[in-house]
Amino acid sequence: MTQVEGQDDAALADVVGGMALPWLGVPLVRAGAGIRCVRSASGITVHLALGLPLARRKAEVLEHLGRHLRAAGIEDAVSLELEWAVKAQRVQGRLGPIPGVSNVIAVSSGKGGVGKSTTTVNLALALAHEGARVGVLDADIYGPNIPHMLGVAGQHPDSPDGKSITPLDAHGLQTMSIGLLVDAEQPMAWRGPMVTQALNQLLNQTAWDALDYLLVDMPPGTGDIQLTLSQRVPVSGAVVVTTPQDIALLDARKGLQMFRKVNVRVLGIVENMGTHICSNCGHEEHVFGSGGGERIAQQYDVPLLGTLPLDIRIREEADGGRPTVVADPEGAIARAYREAALAMVGRLSVAEEGAGTAFPEIVLEDS
Repeated sequence: MTQVEGQDDAALADVVGGMALPWLGVPLVRAGAGIRCVRSASGITVHLALGLPLARRKAEVLEHLGRHLRAAGIEDAVSLELEWAVKAQRVQGRLGPIPGVSNVIAVSSGKGGVGKSTTTVNLALALAHEGARVGVLDADIYGPNIPHMLGVAGQHPDSPDGKSITPLDAHGLQTMSIGLLVDAEQPMAWRGPMVTQALNQLLNQTAWDALDYLLVDMPPGTGDIQLTLSQRVPVSGAVVVTTPQDIALLDARKGLQMFRKVNVRVLGIVENMGTHICSNCGHEEHVFGSGGGERIAQQYDVPLLGTLPLDIRIREEADGGRPTVVADPEGAIARAYREAALAMVGRLSVAEEGAGTAFPEIVLEDS
């Protein structure tokens, strides 16, 4: 960090440590932030080191900091030195890390049709927008849609050494999918073991390049394939995508419970298609019901990371290979994705209460 002439103020650092940024949900001291405060003739300089990507958020963090200090009765002029570095978080069982990847985040849904893949690519692009190095793995072997959404359908990755595969670059994301390796119209008539083997190869034989986060677009459902992948892929955290509809929420609960059963940390719920605003008259309507994501989040004591709208532009932009965060990065929908993405990795950066250094062996029992 930049050195500032002045005197370190430990008491002031304790005050700053009590600040809770919206993406973390806990005070900075609980989040393991590095905090140093220096008083000088010109005011206070606060040095913060955080574990989530905030390349575009310095002004916003400074605003939160100023309000927090003023609420504590501190009226001095404040400047901020902000740095961040994403650390690898623990994974389930005794699984080893994937080379070149710090954190794997599984994006799942209990059922199809809730917009999981669209949510995955926009969350990934949102993290890249904030400065992180991000990859996307399309794990939906039977219906690989990610190449089309990211505008790389029809392209084929290289294998310089005949052993590893170089992921494609798509809007700044490192991207890999079975859809990049087979003909687009070829049906994947594979049984479970073949699917698992294919995914393991895509994960471990792709030459991921120093990723902070790899988002894995999981197949929909909670069957044998999803359970096997959850056991064999070293996952730092999982996100469950749902709509407010009661039927979708029933399946989302199953997905959430599946991750908990195999000791994968659930980072939160993303509610998709939460509200629709008519493009003609501006009338807002909850087509699929309201409050469903918040209810399930409260029931299972996980955060509601964000609520996203039902908007024709999201579908059109994904179909066109330029998802919303790329097509309209400063629009309201892109901002909603960015807030949800930061809430997701902010929670990931905070150690769980009472967490040990490793999970015990996982034993699955029928219930």
